[in-house]
Amino acid sequence: MGIVAVRPATPGDIPTVLSLLRELAAYEGKLDSVRIDEALLAEYAFGERACIEVLLGLLDGDAVGYAIFFPHFGSYGGLPWLYLEDLYVQPGARGAGVGRTMMAHMASLTLKRGWAGMAWSVLDWNESAFTFYRGMGAAKANGHVSMDLTGDALLRLAEEGDAP
Repeated sequence: MGIVAVRPATPGDIPTVLSLLRELAAYEGKLDSVRIDEALLAEYAFGERACIEVLLGLLDGDAVGYAIFFPHFGSYGGLPWLYLEDLYVQPGARGAGVGRTMMAHMASLTLKRGWAGMAWSVLDWNESAFTFYRGMGAAKANGHVSMDLTGDALLRLAEEGDAP
């Protein structure tokens, strides 16, 4: 199988993380949506405005996966949760335990930090992801549906907030 390990990414890993991120975007059919570059990743993962954490999943010492996560606050319970933005393992390394080891690492961090749990979303067509997460005991979030607000709609709403 190979030796599986997980470690926090460092600034020197930025090119590797971006390469893996682009692979994920290509898999999801969204490569043309990728706007992040080395400077942005450095700023938000390691700079003054750091707001994300990045892990690398290793197989026999080679980076074959990554995860990006950050805290989000659960208002009802009054505790943070770990929100998993991305989890990706290269197809050739799947089945070796890299993804599960990365999830276990984040679960351990969640408990050590005294947070309530972990949350993420899955693309509705990604049956292999659903199978993977269910295999760890994950369940569909209690009726929540992910939504977003971007582009012109975000600009219009922000303009309302700027009004006197």
